[in-house]
Amino acid sequence: MNSEEKILEHFKQTNTLLEGHFILSSGLHSPKYLQCALALQSPNDAANFGRAIHEKLGAERFDTVASPAIGGLIIGYEVARAFGVRFVWTERENNLMTLRRGFSVKENEKILVVEDVITTGGSTRECIGALESRGAKVSAAASIIDRSNGKAETGVPRIALLNLDVPSYKPEECPMCERGDQAVKPGSRK
Repeated sequence: MNSEEKILEHFKQTNTLLEGHFILSSGLHSPKYLQCALALQSPNDAANFGRAIHEKLGAERFDTVASPAIGGLIIGYEVARAFGVRFVWTERENNLMTLRRGFSVKENEKILVVEDVITTGGSTRECIGALESRGAKVSAAASIIDRSNGKAETGVPRIALLNLDVPSYKPEECPMCERGDQAVKPGSRK
């Protein structure tokens, strides 16, 4: 599952590329939403995406793969499996991204942060901050989809299997809101 056409076709075939009026995790509004949870519900598909990210990163090596919960959990685990390294995740506690559940990192541990979809890079940056505040060294980031088409900043080099240029709007500038279209929030953060 390593060509952009195949990945886009997979999202279309699994009805996980939605059209409408959506409120993204970032708070931005968009006419398109990628429901990666459904695209990854088949273990074989998730493993294929994980191997494709591993292949795209080439010879680079990491000690650990980390993901922000909840969207990055499945793909992060599969990328860690492809690299043959451990997997940890960060999650929000009192609105702050942190390591919990007994996870820890070592000083200068080389980490790859993996997400399902990147829009603004906010969750990835928060995950990186949580890991680096504990002494780890995040050296790269990756995602299945980059809906910013390369514009999102994470503070580290990053790759995506598929770059899309999907419009997103601040709520006060949203043309769908202006038309009176009802917005829905299908993501994990309410």
